[in-house]
Amino acid sequence: MSDNITIEIVYALPEKQTLLRRSVPAGSTVMEAILASGLIEKFPTLDLAVHKLGIFGKLTKADAVLREKDRVEIYRPLLADPKEVRRRRAEEGKVMKKGGGEA
Repeated sequence: MSDNITIEIVYALPEKQTLLRRSVPAGSTVMEAILASGLIEKFPTLDLAVHKLGIFGKLTKADAVLREKDRVEIYRPLLADPKEVRRRRAEEGKVMKKGGGEA
């Protein structure tokens, strides 16, 4: 059995998405993989104290141990709460329209 596992690390900004495939030692944690990936140096605004982490869309902790073919995802904070935006639209009587043009 190999001492390394292959994983993916994903981080997306509105203007740029990054997906890295890396080989890390078996038993590595989410945080160890992120630090080894070089994303912190590439994106100086990436603050892991603020950003949530996940594996395949499920929130996880930085000390979670990775498995072969895991996909580590770094989530940016939301600028607006989607539920709050929908509530405000409903209060204002606005409706979402499909397509463009006048109704």
